[in-house]
Amino acid sequence: MARIVIIGAGLGGLPAAYDLRKELGKDHDITMVSAADHFQFTPSNPWVAVGWRTPAQVSVPLAGPLASKNIKLVVDTAKKIEPELNRIQLAGGDILEYDYLIITTGPRLAFEEVPGLGPDGFTQSICTTPHAEHARVAYEKFLENPGPVVIGAAQGASCFGPAYEFAMILDADLRKRKIRNKVPMTFVTSEPYIGHMGLGGVGDSKGMLEGKLRQHHIKWITNAKLQEITADTVRVAEHNEKGEVIKEHELPQKFSMFIPAFKGVDAVAAVEGLCNPRGFVLIDEHQRNPRYHNIFSAGVCVAIPPVEVTPVPTGAPKTGYMIESMVTAIVENIKADLAGQPAEAKATWNAICLADMGDDGFAFVALPQIPPRNLTWARQGKWVHLAKIGFEKYFMHKMKAGNAEPVYEKYVLKAMGILRLQSDE
Repeated sequence: MARIVIIGAGLGGLPAAYDLRKELGKDHDITMVSAADHFQFTPSNPWVAVGWRTPAQVSVPLAGPLASKNIKLVVDTAKKIEPELNRIQLAGGDILEYDYLIITTGPRLAFEEVPGLGPDGFTQSICTTPHAEHARVAYEKFLENPGPVVIGAAQGASCFGPAYEFAMILDADLRKRKIRNKVPMTFVTSEPYIGHMGLGGVGDSKGMLEGKLRQHHIKWITNAKLQEITADTVRVAEHNEKGEVIKEHELPQKFSMFIPAFKGVDAVAAVEGLCNPRGFVLIDEHQRNPRYHNIFSAGVCVAIPPVEVTPVPTGAPKTGYMIESMVTAIVENIKADLAGQPAEAKATWNAICLADMGDDGFAFVALPQIPPRNLTWARQGKWVHLAKIGFEKYFMHKMKAGNAEPVYEKYVLKAMGILRLQSDE
């Protein structure tokens, strides 16, 4: 009997647990370590921040679904990982021993890298559901006396889609309240151009997103580094293509939200040979750490180099479909290892994104994520808005049921008609 421990019950960890149980049967011990007793559907957080969803609507209690699959839940966090001893020390004092460890912790949010950044400073976040709920409370207060808004992504950020989503969802909500005319909006991003997305652009993402921002009277600053945020201002240094500062901005703000740079969580980053300098887990093509072959990793916490060098640092995003393919590869490789066979499964690092824009949405496909690509596709329409709502319901239903089906493949690809588009193009 193998002991498999998964740290992190997010978009990667929870499907990994279900898929392992499905593929390995009842003969192996699977333990899920989660900082919370519930799963949070992160893609819905922009809706939570404006009150279109409640935290309860985008959360699933973990105990029942995991117990139904004979998966042990430990609500705690890792304090120290000891790979030489194949064990984890938990913050609560317990020790978990493992034969295989899967790290799907997601990131540590590096708010400290910019003075005043984050919920403990003067900006909001939608990176977690509690942060989004904190943002909603601040937003309700803002509505009493609206004024300038600044939205964007800090230097070193690797997740740009939610920033665009939140800017447009906020715009839509303000229009519904008929007070958009009282709220000047500026989008500030470390991307070299609007629509870069950390991917070097996808199709005409630059033109599409620039047009969207222009249509909705949202100004923008690219190649931007946040210098400092105060209660009233966002200080920004704008750079040219050589990385030289060409202008400094002091933007007034009454409400702001920024995606921060990510780092690896402390317990993982502290393990020698496991991570890169930013604390992201080093993996080979089979999702396995090169030094510790019984440690696998998937999701935002893995080390992926930027798609290209940019004047202001940007990272490569890890989208849901990519994470799903990582998880599938991990499960197949652990199954093979248990059978005495070589680990040969590889993830298909493709990017597929449904971005809600309040009234409509954008769909982006990059196969593979890193150029040159076999397929690059971008579309806009009301159908994307509806598709994301449908996907939220579908994904939440699967997680409640403990279903390990590849949800992106089963729902998103079919909803978008990508298989047909691939054959057409």
